[in-house]
This record gives sequence, C-alpha cells and structure tokens, in this order.
Amino acid sequence: MKRLLKFIKIKYIVIAIIIFVIFFIAKLIIFPAETTVNYITAPVTKGNIEKSVLADGTISAFKQVSVGAQVSGQIKKLYVELGDEVKQGDMIAEIDDLKQNNDLKQSEASLNSFEAQRKSKKAKLVNYQLTYDRQLKLVNKGVGIQSDLDAAKADLDAIKADIAALDADIVNAQVAVDTAKVNLGYTKIRSPIDGVVVAIPVDQGQTVNSVQSAPTIVKVAQLDKMTIEAQISEADVINVKKGMPVYFTILGLPNKRFDGLTLRAIEPAPDSINTETTTSSSSSTTKSAIYYNGLFDVDNPDRILRISMTAQVYIVLSSAKDVLTIPSQALQKSLGGNKAIVYLLNKSNAIEEREVTVGINNNINVEIKSGIKEGDTVVVSSANGASLGSNTKGPRIRF
Repeated sequence: MKRLLKFIKIKYIVIAIIIFVIFFIAKLIIFPAETTVNYITAPVTKGNIEKSVLADGTISAFKQVSVGAQVSGQIKKLYVELGDEVKQGDMIAEIDDLKQNNDLKQSEASLNSFEAQRKSKKAKLVNYQLTYDRQLKLVNKGVGIQSDLDAAKADLDAIKADIAALDADIVNAQVAVDTAKVNLGYTKIRSPIDGVVVAIPVDQGQTVNSVQSAPTIVKVAQLDKMTIEAQISEADVINVKKGMPVYFTILGLPNKRFDGLTLRAIEPAPDSINTETTTSSSSSTTKSAIYYNGLFDVDNPDRILRISMTAQVYIVLSSAKDVLTIPSQALQKSLGGNKAIVYLLNKSNAIEEREVTVGINNNINVEIKSGIKEGDTVVVSSANGASLGSNTKGPRIRF
C-alpha cells in the first residue's frame, strides 16, 4: 500500500513539471523577451583636430663644409680638435711647405732671368735702331751702301723678335710664380666659415695626396640652425605642398614638440636617383619603396639637436581648433560629399538616425560641422555584433 502511494505521488510531480515546462514555452512564444543590446558610445565634444602625414626624418647641419687639402704633403700640424669653435679664416692645419717654397723660388728665378735678358735685348735694340737710322740717312743722301742698310734692318727686326719672345716668356714665368704662391698658401689650411669642427678624418704627421681628389682634413658645420630631411612616401607626397606647417619630436625628448615650422622644399626626385645604373631589360630588379625628401629648418640655439639624430615628423595637411569632434568609427554610412549618417542615443536610451556634415577626418576623430551638438551621445559600435541599422526604432540600451 505504501509503495502504491509513493508511485502515485511521483506521477503527479512529473505531470506538474511537464505542465510547467509547457506553460513556460508557451509564454516565451506568446510574450517574447525584450531584446537587450549592448552598445559602445562616445560623447560629442569640442577640441582641436588635425590631419597630418607622418614621416621619418634625419637631422643634419644647416651648412656643413668639408675642408680639404689642395696640395700634397705631410700634415705638419693640426690646430683644432673635435668640437672646437672656429671663425672664418682661423688656421686649421698646416702642410709641410718645403716643396712649395722651392717651387716658388725656382719660378721667381726663372722670371728674374727672363727679365734680365729682356733688359739686355732692350739695350741692344737702342744700338740697332741707331745703326739702322744712320744707314737709312746715308742711303737717302746717295752716299750709303744698300747692303749695309739691309743688314742693319735685319739686326733690328731680329732684336725686336727676341724681345717679343722674352715678353711671352716673362708672362709664363709670372704665371708660374703666381701659381707657386697660391700653392704655398694652400699649405696653410683655414676655415671657410664660422662653425664647429665635427670631424677630423686625418692625423698629424699623415701624408695627404691631392693628385686624384682633395683629401678632407676637417669638417666644419654650423650647428645654431639645423635642417631636417623628412622621408615622405610616394603615396603621401602628392598631398604635401611647400609651405605647409610641420612639427617633429626626437627620441631623447619624446614629450617635447618642436613646432612653428614650415616645409621649405620637397626634392623633385628620390635619393636613389644618385645611385641608379642602367641595366638590361632582361635583368631582374627588386621594387623598393620610394621616398622623397621634404626639407625644413629649425633654430638650435641650445645645441640640443645633433647631426644624424632621428626625428618623427608630422606634416599638417589640415587642422581646426575648438570644433565638434566624434570618433571616426561613429560614422555609420557615407551619403557622398561631406554628408554622413550617425546614430544618437536619446534621453530614452533609444537610437536616432541623424545626418551630419563632416569636416577633417584623420581616421581617429572626425570634425562635425552640423547635425549634432556638444553633449550629444553617439553610438560608435555594437558590443555584441547587433546591426545598428535594424534597431533605430528604439532598442533598450544596457550600460
């Protein structure tokens, strides 16, 4: 009897569970649960926005001169060290001048010899001229001999020719003397500009040979002003123009922004043009990235910037201050031109579609010129993948 009662009790419990499940399923079918969607939102704020081209840059001296030796010889003395400040005309180095001194003395001796010979010929010229004049008068009077006149004329012409040849020799000798003096002056190497000695590739006592090329003794650079060469990619260079605003940072001072600068020039060809060689059409070539140098200058009174430093350069294509901005991802659909669609979250936590006029878009933030106001909340995206376009009637928002 007890076993039968227990069986009946279990039977009713199972029936009650089945009935509850049926009622629950029917409720879900007849009264479905309201959809809850999670959204990522952002406020409409005022701020500054800019669109810029990012480029890697290299810092170099505004002016740098390689001071070379124009004569061969041993470096007798170096008057400067690395980092020394020099003025234009300051002595930098001295090359042994024994050969140049000897060349000058020899040239002066040759010049003196030719000038002495000319004086001797000039003295003979006076005598030959008198003899000729005398023979001419005698012939004219009928008492002279024509052969004597002819001999006097020949001697006179010969001495004049000798003097003309000596005049040419004297000019050549004077050129040799001047050249020897210049070469002697080249043994005293002086700075051509005011600046700082940034490199000394030779040592005192070293012999330099200027026959094929002028060897560099020192490099002098002006460091109070620096030039930055920014490598602009071929994809960006078409949008960059001379005179655009530019600023940069350096690795040592990442939080310091060097601004207020202007792009001075854009080189018309990449650096690779200097190393290009003609190859046959059958040879294989590897296509590499093409960059064009954008140049601008910056004052460097404290000498913070140094040669060959790396700069992170920003070339400003467009900018605006104190304007309405929203994240670029909040633009849900483009309507062409400068029109787009965004979705706003209203006070009832429902989504409204709004047409806006956009301005500068740097793919992070976008300027909004009209259609929404400061303080509005825009929907950036759906956190759970729900479609925004199909829920503009007012889904409930979970925060």
